[in-house]
Amino acid sequence: MSGDYDVAIVGAGPAGGNAALAAAQHGLRVLLLDEQPAAGGQVWRAKSSAILAAPATEESTAGTSLRNRLAQSSVTHLSGARVWQMSQDDGWKLEVLQGGSSETYTAKKLVLATGAREYVQPVPGWTTPGVIGLAGATALFKQNLRAPGQRTVVCGTGPLVFYVASEIRRLGGTVAAVITPNARMDWACATPALLHRPALLARGALWVADLKLAGVPIYWQHAVTGVDGDTEVTAVEFAPLSHDWTPEASRVVIRADSLCLGNGLIPQIEAAQMLGVPLTHDAHLGGWVPRAAPDGVTDVAGLYLCGDGAGIRGAEAAVHQGTLTGLRIAADMGFDTSTARDSSRALWARAARFGRAMTALSIPRAGLARLSKDDTVVCRCEGITKAGITQEITHGAGSCNAVKSGLRAGMGPCGGKFCQTAVAQIICTETGQDVAQVAPPTARPPLCPVPLDAAAGAFDYHALPIPKPAPL
Repeated sequence: MSGDYDVAIVGAGPAGGNAALAAAQHGLRVLLLDEQPAAGGQVWRAKSSAILAAPATEESTAGTSLRNRLAQSSVTHLSGARVWQMSQDDGWKLEVLQGGSSETYTAKKLVLATGAREYVQPVPGWTTPGVIGLAGATALFKQNLRAPGQRTVVCGTGPLVFYVASEIRRLGGTVAAVITPNARMDWACATPALLHRPALLARGALWVADLKLAGVPIYWQHAVTGVDGDTEVTAVEFAPLSHDWTPEASRVVIRADSLCLGNGLIPQIEAAQMLGVPLTHDAHLGGWVPRAAPDGVTDVAGLYLCGDGAGIRGAEAAVHQGTLTGLRIAADMGFDTSTARDSSRALWARAARFGRAMTALSIPRAGLARLSKDDTVVCRCEGITKAGITQEITHGAGSCNAVKSGLRAGMGPCGGKFCQTAVAQIICTETGQDVAQVAPPTARPPLCPVPLDAAAGAFDYHALPIPKPAPL
C-alpha cells in the first residue's frame, strides 16, 4: 500500500480543496488527489509556469489563496494524479495513476469533488479544428493567457458566453459576434437572483457594456447551426430560434477563424454512479445528479459528495459546501463542529440559490436537438452520426445503454462524457420519452484511460505458470 489516510478527496477545486482544509484543521490525515498540476480546479486554474506575470483576476486571486492555504496545511496533495478505480471493503481503496505507474491508497472516508464538464450540442462542422468549448476557452485563458484565434464567434448560454467574449477582447483577440439561445426575457427572469449578488451583477454588466462599446453584435435567441471549413474554421452559420429553441429557416453567415461553443455545464457523476449513489434528474442542477445532502452525506456509508459534481451551483456554493462536507466528516469522526456547520450551511444555501438561477439559463429546450443533422457526428471518439443513432433506436434501442451496446457510442477514450447527453436527447426525440426517463449509461471502471501495464502492476512475466504443450 502506498498510504493510509483518514480522508481521501478526489478533486482539488473550490469544493475539494476547502473540504480538505476543513478536515485537516481537526487533525485528520487528508489525501487530496487531482489531475491538474496545481490545485484550483477549472474555475481557479493556475497559470502556466511559462507565464512570468499577469494581471490579477478574481479567479486567479481565489486560486492563489487556496493553493497557499493548502501548502501551509497538513494536507497531502498529489497533483497529476488520475483516480481510475475505487472500491469499498474495510474502508476505501483507490487506484491512482501518477507518473505512468499505478499506486494504491486507502482511507476511512472518501469525498468526491469531481466538478463539472461542459455540454456542447453537436452541429454540422463542430469537430472542425478551431472549434473549442466555452469552458475549454476559459482554461486556455486562465492557464496560458491566449485567445483561441484572431477573429472568434462566441456562442452559448448563461453568463459564460459574455465572460468568454470579454476575455477574448482583454487578451487582444477580436470577437466577431456573440450568439446566445437565451432571450433578454430569460435574463429578466433571473434578475431576482442576480440582485442577491450585486458584485457579480455589476461584473456581468461590465462584460456586456464592453462588448456594446466595442461594437460587437449580440444576437439574442440565436444559435450556431453550422461551421464552414475543412482543416480550419472559415465561417460560422447561425439562425434565430423559436421559443423552444428550434432553428428557423433563415440563416446568417459570418466570417471567423475560430468558434467558442457551449450549452452549459453538467455534473461529473460517473464515480458516484459507479459507487452506488442513486441518481435523480434535476434540470436546474445540470441534469442527472447523485443524491447527496448539503453536507455531502450519501446513502453509501463513508462516501461524501460536494461541489458541482453534486449539482451545478457555482464556485461560491462549491466553496461553502466543501467546507461543510469537511466539517461533517470531522463530526462523524468525533469532533464537535456543529456551530461552524450551521454557518457554512447558511452561506451555501444563499450561494446555491444564485447558482441554480444561472444554471436554469442553460436548461436544454426541445428544439436544441434539431441543430444536429443526420450526418452530424455525435460520438467523436467512434465517429458515429445522428443517423446511425436514430437507426439504432428504430431497431429497438430505447436507452443509452442499448445504444452504447449496439454502436459503441460512449466506449471511446472519453467514456461517453462528450456524447451521452446528445444521445439521450435523440432518444427522447425519437421515442417521446422525457429526458428524466432516459438514464445515463452504466458507469464502469476504469474511470479514465489507463495503460495496461500500470493496471496490471509489477510482475515477472517469466514467472507465470504456463503449462507445457499437450502431447500430439
